[in-house]
Amino acid sequence: MSHWHLFQGNGKREKGVEQKLLNIEPPPWRKFGDKAEIKVNEKGIDLRWLELRKLAQLQTKGLERGRNFRLPQQQKEAQNVINSVNAAIYLRRPLLVTGKPGSGKTSLAYAIAYELGLGTVLSWSITARSTLQDGLYRYDAIARLQDAQLKREQYIGEYITLGALGTAFLPSYFPRVLLIDEIDKSDINLPNDLLNIFEEGEFIIPELMRRSNPERPEEYLQQFTVWTQDEDKVILKTGKVKCYAFPIIVMTSNGERDFPPAFKRRCLRVTMPEPKEEALKSIIKAHFGENLYNEKQDKIVNLIQDFLPNEKEGEAFDRATDQLLNTIHILTHSDSPKDENTIESIKEILLKSLSE
Repeated sequence: MSHWHLFQGNGKREKGVEQKLLNIEPPPWRKFGDKAEIKVNEKGIDLRWLELRKLAQLQTKGLERGRNFRLPQQQKEAQNVINSVNAAIYLRRPLLVTGKPGSGKTSLAYAIAYELGLGTVLSWSITARSTLQDGLYRYDAIARLQDAQLKREQYIGEYITLGALGTAFLPSYFPRVLLIDEIDKSDINLPNDLLNIFEEGEFIIPELMRRSNPERPEEYLQQFTVWTQDEDKVILKTGKVKCYAFPIIVMTSNGERDFPPAFKRRCLRVTMPEPKEEALKSIIKAHFGENLYNEKQDKIVNLIQDFLPNEKEGEAFDRATDQLLNTIHILTHSDSPKDENTIESIKEILLKSLSE
């Protein structure tokens, strides 16, 4: 591992990367909460982090997605992605990743979490109706009212669930990986609404803040137990959530809209590269294994050529990598079709241009 790189984009977890991540000092203007807020064991290890590591081992789909991700190491555009990820980690800044559908924008978040050993990815899928509070937390006032009417009301924290964004900003020695997917589909105000939490690293839950008052402990609750997106519970001492390690935030965009300058200024921006032949071979080996690739090499190479645009005819790249993987799976399977007409039909169906 180089002195500078934490994330390599090669699907390998380098020895010592977690300790190196802990040792990186943030810029003076990007320091946030107090580590005293973090509950540790006798060895000084973050207790909740240990539980999250166990949870991550059960999320096999996410692990596979991160392990199989590949960036072509010799391709300049891919190096830009690798450098952008590492710069975002060092500077504690969000990363805005653009690219065509299927270019690996979403998988990049899983690759970061896998290579750096950062547990499960917190995911927030954006729609035109998404609001900042959707990402921060949800307060189920109706359930609380119903329980009160039935005289079974519980502590207020039982009715609050932190969203992906809110969970990512819980204090921890290690940063969480947060995926904000397709942010270009959001309402026009959401990018600006995110600026404060990106700058301050904290947010307030008013329903809890009203119930906490250090000056009058006999009348007010001093801590609250709330649910998280990880489906576990955490204790908040007040109604304020403030991170210690700023999360690694990957925001994806298909380039369908522009963003305000104030938002772009606070992000590192990069575009996912269009895969070349050698990069596709590496991706295929990661998904199917070296043995199948070697056994079916001629057929796979021909499918790669069918997948890539014809540069002589000026074709634009307009397919997603998973289209190629789907085609290889069907045409190299033990029960794959053998007659040429069916094979050509399968290729026509599965490798259809996304613009058609």
